[in-house]
Amino acid sequence: MVITSEASYAYNYKFQTPVVQQQDTVGTDTLKPAQPRQPGKAEEVSKIEYSAQDSTKYSKDRSIIYLYGKARVIYGAFELDADYITFNSKDNTVFASGRKAANGKYLGKPIFKMDQQGSSSADSLFYNTKSGKGTVFNTFTEQEGGFFSGGQSKRQPDNEIHIKGVTYSTCNLPHPHFGIYITKGIVTDKQIITGPVYLKIEDIPLPLGLPFAFFPKPNKRNSGIIMPSFGDDYTRGFFLRDGGYYMNLNDYWDAKILGTYFTRGSYGASVTSNYVKRYKYNGNIKLDYGSNRYGLEGTPQYEPRKDYSIQWVHSQNAAAHPGTTFSSSVNIKTSGYNLNTAGGNSFNFQSITENELSSSISYGKTMADGKITFAAAARSNQNTKSKSVDVTLPDMSLSVQSFSPFNSKNNIGEQKWYQKITMGYNMVSANSITSPDSILFKRESLSKFRNGIQQTVPISINFTAAKYFNFNAGGTYVEKWHFMSTRQTAIRGALNNGVVAPDQIVMDTVNGFNRSGEYSFNMGLSTKVYNTLQFNKGKLKALRLVTTPTTSFSYRPDFSAAKYGYYKPLFYQDGGKVIDPVTGKQRVYSIHTGTLYGGPSQGENASINFGLDNTLEAKVFSSKDTTGTGTKKIPIIQGLSINGSYNFLAPEFKLSNLNFNGRSQFSDKFGVTYTGTLNPYAVEDVRDARGNTVFDANGNPTRQVVDRLTVPRLVNFGLSFGYSLNADAFKKRNENLDKLTDEKQKTGMTPEQAAELAQISSDPNAFVDFKIPWNFTFSYSYYYSKLANGLSPTSTNTLNFNGDFSVTPKWKVVFTSGVDFKNKGLSPTSFAIYRDLHCWDMNINWIPIGPYRSYSLTIRVKASVLQDLKLSKQQAYYTRF
Repeated sequence: MVITSEASYAYNYKFQTPVVQQQDTVGTDTLKPAQPRQPGKAEEVSKIEYSAQDSTKYSKDRSIIYLYGKARVIYGAFELDADYITFNSKDNTVFASGRKAANGKYLGKPIFKMDQQGSSSADSLFYNTKSGKGTVFNTFTEQEGGFFSGGQSKRQPDNEIHIKGVTYSTCNLPHPHFGIYITKGIVTDKQIITGPVYLKIEDIPLPLGLPFAFFPKPNKRNSGIIMPSFGDDYTRGFFLRDGGYYMNLNDYWDAKILGTYFTRGSYGASVTSNYVKRYKYNGNIKLDYGSNRYGLEGTPQYEPRKDYSIQWVHSQNAAAHPGTTFSSSVNIKTSGYNLNTAGGNSFNFQSITENELSSSISYGKTMADGKITFAAAARSNQNTKSKSVDVTLPDMSLSVQSFSPFNSKNNIGEQKWYQKITMGYNMVSANSITSPDSILFKRESLSKFRNGIQQTVPISINFTAAKYFNFNAGGTYVEKWHFMSTRQTAIRGALNNGVVAPDQIVMDTVNGFNRSGEYSFNMGLSTKVYNTLQFNKGKLKALRLVTTPTTSFSYRPDFSAAKYGYYKPLFYQDGGKVIDPVTGKQRVYSIHTGTLYGGPSQGENASINFGLDNTLEAKVFSSKDTTGTGTKKIPIIQGLSINGSYNFLAPEFKLSNLNFNGRSQFSDKFGVTYTGTLNPYAVEDVRDARGNTVFDANGNPTRQVVDRLTVPRLVNFGLSFGYSLNADAFKKRNENLDKLTDEKQKTGMTPEQAAELAQISSDPNAFVDFKIPWNFTFSYSYYYSKLANGLSPTSTNTLNFNGDFSVTPKWKVVFTSGVDFKNKGLSPTSFAIYRDLHCWDMNINWIPIGPYRSYSLTIRVKASVLQDLKLSKQQAYYTRF
């Protein structure tokens, strides 16, 4: 009687909150029904495995088994776990349910798995082991980021599932915030066919539905139509944006074709393709074209602005082809693309204002166990502001690792001095052009390509002298092959109002092969000096200064001498010699001026190069030290260096400027870098033949640098530093970037992941972590410079800051701004507000000032499978006249 009453209770119970999880299959007992069969399969299964943790009971005729407490039944590919299970061997039916606890919660709900499908849960279920039919009440299952919950499901012998009252959502809660309610439908292996469906938000039905629908099963990608978004643009009219077709070409390649149309004549089209071969390579290609009209019809502003964009990213897995690499990062756009299309319709401030575009396609290969390296690349650098393009195609290099030609592998004992000699080889070759983007691919630009080959052979020897000094000596030979040269002619300056204009130089190009060679010798000496100052009182225990002095001597002959043939004398058009007013000799010019690698420099050089590098750190008392010393080290100066040179053979100004730079990283959050130049020569007023001071047009005395050493003067100085009040924010952002990048390298990326990575990479505020309550970061830079004669001082300083803070655990405000000291105002400023709505999110972006002031509001589903389910409102910067 007890068994009967519990069975009756279980049969009439209704589910409340399903949970999805995977269970192991462990059988502790078996029962053999009369020839049951697994549905959809020809083979027969001879036994059912079952177990229970609390108890196992039988009916009087032992035809019904009752399992209590963590019960499990396994029948072929059917696996079932629940708090309560009964099996009737007469009609081959299994029933499972949970139990209602004293506090009213429903526990131990059935979790089941059939065939190749994932695990699902339900309030209760019936299953016939012989026919394969089954009925599931209030199911909950996940498939590729989507969740099916509620209603009833009936499994048929042909593996079809009939559903009724089921909700599909990307919300992972048992009671989802929103979903598409399916009144009835049929689920097959490849598709879902439904009757009437409509959208529900917080259990409220919305008047957004369809009389019937067809859904591909979300277990793989399928081709289909992409519905456009619609709206109104103040300038271009009503629009249908980004509608088109998605093609799943195969498991490794897809394509998405989208189009946009505005009622006032603007339109655009794009083709995006992603490809991936696991553990080999992955990438994506995007071609974008737009024709936009702004202003009033009939005005010049209404003329179409046609722009295009070509983007290609390719990555190769490092283990795919050891010793060989191939990668590409192509970003080619017309000069007006970002401005006319709002950064490719991203409305991202960094994308809109981007004016430096770089592209490269590179291939590399190592040979001879890594001793020889070959690399080839095609590169371009584009400035959309100046509308100029630098293209190098191809750019090749071949390098041989340094080796010792006189050292033998069978050498025994200490090396001889000549066995320490090493040499190497490096070759670079390129074909390059700098041109306005409007004529880059036209015939007149072909003659402007510069090309050549440069080969370098370094030879060196290193050893220790007197135990504390590192000595090195060597030489370098450089051979350059040119495929053109130049000839120069001077044109005398004309006399105008008693003033003689400067001479002009006319340059002619001579095609044909020619070569140049140059060599130099050098030797150097360096050591380290350690100085430590101890303190017996106070928290400061010691100061340690490490000084590294270096000095070297180098010699290079004068390759402008006539015997080399690299320089020619300069003449006027009438045949007269051009005389240098400083030396009183005829001027000469290099025939390799304007070539890709240039020729040897003019003048003999015998100079001493010197430098001094310093590091300073302090040892202070620390109560938090765990090493037992009770002290910690604080770096004060991590590198302060000063260097210069003295050329003994220079006719004047033998001592060069003194350059210094350094950095100090006081903590993980704060660091300072600084650089500057000191001029060691005196400055005096310019005087005429009578000894009178010469004044400029503004009445100020003109000054000049003279060849007389004095106390070095500061001619330029730069200082920059940054500080983060919460370094965890950067750490989390970098971890997220690393995760996305690693996923890209291993398996490729979906278009949504690629867009997310690009957004986070370009915008520091694009990654929002609600677990970090606040963050504030600022950076400051200052630069001061003046001419060598001490006149025309200029300075620039900028301050930028960004940060975020959480108003509540679900609300976050992000801001970016700065101070423009030159214009005495704020630099481009933006605000963003984010709201985490669990399965939805909301963000508001606002640029309140400047030429790009705009705002946008978006409420969207987080899951990419329903990325088009969103509400957007925006006012772009270009929608006003």
